[in-house]
Amino acid sequence: MRDVAVIGVGMHPWGKFPDSSITQMCRQAVEAALEDAGAEWPDVQAVSAGSSRFSGGKGWGLNGNDVVEDMGPTGVPVYNLSAGCAAGGNAFDIGHMLVSSGMYNMVLVVGGEKMPKGMIQLSGVDEETDPEYLRQIAVGMPGPAFWALLCRRRMAEHGTTEEQLADIAVKAHQISVHNQNARFRKEFTQEDVLNSALVSDPLHLYEICPVSDGAAAAILCSAEEARKRTTDPIWVAASAVATAQFDDGIPRGLASPAPADGHAYHSEALLAVESCYEKAGVSPKDVDLVELQDNTVYYELAFPEEWGLCEPGEAESLLERGETLPTGKLPINPSGGFLCFGEATTAMGMFQVCELTWQLRGQAGARQVPDAKIGLGQTLGLGSNASAVILKR
Repeated sequence: MRDVAVIGVGMHPWGKFPDSSITQMCRQAVEAALEDAGAEWPDVQAVSAGSSRFSGGKGWGLNGNDVVEDMGPTGVPVYNLSAGCAAGGNAFDIGHMLVSSGMYNMVLVVGGEKMPKGMIQLSGVDEETDPEYLRQIAVGMPGPAFWALLCRRRMAEHGTTEEQLADIAVKAHQISVHNQNARFRKEFTQEDVLNSALVSDPLHLYEICPVSDGAAAAILCSAEEARKRTTDPIWVAASAVATAQFDDGIPRGLASPAPADGHAYHSEALLAVESCYEKAGVSPKDVDLVELQDNTVYYELAFPEEWGLCEPGEAESLLERGETLPTGKLPINPSGGFLCFGEATTAMGMFQVCELTWQLRGQAGARQVPDAKIGLGQTLGLGSNASAVILKR
């Protein structure tokens, strides 16, 4: 397998853009990535695209085809990937494989989304074999209620306070004021967060990510091609996808703690991250920054512990000491994360690739992680889909 480099990234800002189509947003991201790479559209030999039922793609999730038709039909092969919020990460994994295998020398990976208003709803298909349908219809538990139960369990097991949960949102917005692509660029106080609407006790509105529109893209190429175009490529140390397995501790495998008997649960997120550690030949202590999926503040506490980045029950103290800020010893979401961008499902993995690339290049400005060399990104999507990527300079 060949080494693969990221030589160009581009992003359309996150927000709500009623006057822009998803194709227009993707075009802005793709053109920025091409310019960053010093490449032109005909140089692209294949396209791997995150796709969705929410927008674009001719109603069939053919988002990559929409991009190609808009940029110019060159006969390029298109691979459309659907994996919920992990779609962008899955598309990146396929793009990486297309280059590392030797099939193509330059591949575009792109994800874009325009989300409907409100909390993400079911597909409308009453399917009794679908755990999501059973959870929301039979149990009556949409996402925020499930996350609230996870918070309550952590509060019982580790003494986590509502103030600490709020401080995660405070930290995210403290960073996002420096990110021109973030949807929300306003600092909040702890009081602001705790006074925002209560969605599902103990979670408040500012502690849950909203839905957004957004798009992001990256140009991947072989090492030989990269060295022709740049003297400072960012390398893909590892890329992985995973789904849940039987010993997952919670349905959907969302960062479950180990039980009292010491048996370790294996969520799909952990499986993808551990696969990346192994492929990249790195350990958790080697990671300089993390971009993780913070649909809610809980995950900034649970995921780093699950992945070995800190000890169980240590995440709150790291937060309180400022260690999860860009200047701390474990920077988490120096972009501002989903809390400040919002959830544009198929684009999330690619937004993380963009942020990791800028950080590793030293181009992140006031949110820069000093001397960052290795970055980890992770997304988790409907259907127990998980993706992870490790980039290095």
